[in-house]
Amino acid sequence: MSRAQSHVVGVALMLGISVLALGGLTVGVGELIDAQTAQADATRLADEMDTALQPVERTGPHTDTVQFAAGTLRTVERDLRIYRNGTLVAERAVDALVFSSGERRVAFVAGAIVRGSDSAAWLVTEPPITASERNGVLVVGAPVLGADDTAVSGSGGSTVRLRTNVSHDRRVLGPGRYEVALETTTPDAFAAYFDGQNASTARRDIDGDDLESTVVTYDGIRRGYIVTHNLSLEVAHG
Repeated sequence: MSRAQSHVVGVALMLGISVLALGGLTVGVGELIDAQTAQADATRLADEMDTALQPVERTGPHTDTVQFAAGTLRTVERDLRIYRNGTLVAERAVDALVFSSGERRVAFVAGAIVRGSDSAAWLVTEPPITASERNGVLVVGAPVLGADDTAVSGSGGSTVRLRTNVSHDRRVLGPGRYEVALETTTPDAFAAYFDGQNASTARRDIDGDDLESTVVTYDGIRRGYIVTHNLSLEVAHG
C-alpha cells in the first residue's frame, strides 16, 4: 500500500472512531438529561401532591393539578389496621397515589408522601399519626383516597387534575395496648419515623397478599382515637 493510501485509511479510521465517540457522548448526554428530567418530575410531584392532597387541613371540594414530563400516575390498594390488645378494632382501605418514572417514585399513602423505593426511600411528609406517652393518647389519622382504580400515563408533558371532596369522621377506640399496621412497599421510611415516637416496629404480611405492613407497637396503655379523612379523590387529565 502506498504512503498516500495509508494516510487516507488512517484518516478514515480516525473519523470513524470520532463518530463512534460522538455517538457515545450523545447517548450519555441523552441519558443524563432523561435522569435530570425524571428527578425534576419527582421533586415537583412531591410538592404538588403535598399541596393538592391535604386531608387534615381541608374540608369540602377542592381542585388542584399536578404536572410531569413523562411517567405514570396511578392508584394502588393499601390498607391501614389498628389493633387494641391484639384485636382488630379498625381497618381502612386508605390506598395510595403513586407516580413512577424510571427509577423515580413518589407516593401519597395514609397522609404521608414518600420519595424513592425500597430501602432508599424517605418521607417528605409524615403521616398524621401522633402518640403521647405523657398523656397516654394515640391519635391515628387515616386519609382515605376513595378513588377508582386509575392510571394516567404520558410523555412530552402531562397535566393531571386531582379533585377532592374532603370530609372527616372521628371515632373513640378506648384504652388499651395498641398496634398500627400500614401496608407499604417502603417500610424502612416509615419505621424511621415511628422510631422517633419511641415505638417499636416490625414487618408482617397480615393478609397474605405478599405486601408487608409496617407494624408499630406502642408501649403502655393508651386512649386510642381514629380520625378518618375521606378525600373522595378523582384523577383525570387536566
